[in-house]
Amino acid sequence: MIKEDFAKLRTAMVNEQIIARGISDRRVIDAMLKVPREKFVSASLQDSAYDDRPLPIGYGQTISQPYIVALMTELLELKGDEKVLEIGTGCGYQTAILAELAKEVYTVEIIKPLYEKAKINLLSYKNIKLKYGDGYNGWEEFSPYNRIIVTAAPEKIPQPLITQLDNNGILVIPEGPPGWSQVLLKIKKENGKIISSQICDVAFVPLTRKRN
Repeated sequence: MIKEDFAKLRTAMVNEQIIARGISDRRVIDAMLKVPREKFVSASLQDSAYDDRPLPIGYGQTISQPYIVALMTELLELKGDEKVLEIGTGCGYQTAILAELAKEVYTVEIIKPLYEKAKINLLSYKNIKLKYGDGYNGWEEFSPYNRIIVTAAPEKIPQPLITQLDNNGILVIPEGPPGWSQVLLKIKKENGKIISSQICDVAFVPLTRKRN
């Protein structure tokens, strides 16, 4: 498939899967139109890059369904001057979307081959800092963060992420055991108080932790 064909599929994906489902943040929409999703999946799956579903990226991990990427990004309410922490770099697609919309993106990936692949996929971005490691404990060195997004589901929200969230910050995270009993949460920290909103049911891969 040629570049122009992918561009048409990308436009159709945004119109039919994202705008039609209520995503209205123009900056998010423009980022989804700009970032070439096909470059973040294996060659054998490129023709399916804009399908309305998650796709495998190896090692038991997935690239999220386009709508979920757009929804989680919109929930962050990015204006352009934020410092964002992402837990679960994966192939780097969500990271690239964040980098289009925020000032700085710090991202952590626990699976070494995915970390190495994401480094290559994200070479053109100068506002991304990657780390190979266990994201459960966040990335304290550069905290606090204005926004935090987690792209895998812990059974309970890790306290380090709450601690590293700046006052008036937003955390978007799926929570729950594997399966459709998970829920996507939007958490705000206001004057030290945590306010949590349930957004929708979701199904994410579990948040992987390093074994001691």
